[in-house]
Amino acid sequence: MSVIYVLLAISIVVAVIFFIAFIISVKNGQYDDSYTPSVRMLFEDELVVEKPSEEIEIEKNPTK
Repeated sequence: MSVIYVLLAISIVVAVIFFIAFIISVKNGQYDDSYTPSVRMLFEDELVVEKPSEEIEIEKNPTK
């Protein structure tokens, strides 16, 4: 039974060490993405919906 307590304590210590390492790496910018912003403009094309010619004529001549 005492082995379970020892393993539980060791696993909690290891988990805390990994969590601290993760926090430190995030603060140091390890996970910052420096590649995607430079290529993002190549893939952000907006969809252009063209109106039919009849609707355009009606908007130009409201008296019609």
